[in-house]
Amino acid sequence: SFYTKIMSLFHKFRFLTTSIVHRSRLITSNILISRPFSDEAQKARDAAASGAASQPTIFDKIISKEIPADVIYEDNICLAFNDIAPQAPVHFLVIPKRRIAMIELAKDDDKDVLGHLMKVAGQIGREKAPNGFRLVVNNGPDGCQSVYHLHLHVLGGRQLSWPPG
Repeated sequence: SFYTKIMSLFHKFRFLTTSIVHRSRLITSNILISRPFSDEAQKARDAAASGAASQPTIFDKIISKEIPADVIYEDNICLAFNDIAPQAPVHFLVIPKRRIAMIELAKDDDKDVLGHLMKVAGQIGREKAPNGFRLVVNNGPDGCQSVYHLHLHVLGGRQLSWPPG
């Protein structure tokens, strides 16, 4: 049916509706269609549905050296490594060694750790992408967080567009 087809499109694409009302009269109404959800968005929804925030992550295994990573920086607070699926010529992650699942779950005593992550991201970003870089924190399913271990994405090495996503 027509209704079924429309509903399947709503699930496949993200729809935004906009309306302009002037003096209680509808002037225009539009449906804007943006691109389909990416594989990362699906991974994020799957991770949220599985309760991943309370389970060990791939980053825990990288920290414990159970699995390899292309580590570019390490100290007693954090670890930085190149992203396995880079989205820019420069794309690395900075993660705390002590897991914080999501930014809103950070505690007051995590302030120094969070500041340290930013400082390390800035230092390495300046070295690897001297013309500029972007810091991204994906948080929660709508933020496309697929690994529930707080991490900063640092992207650079090319002109980045705005707005993202």
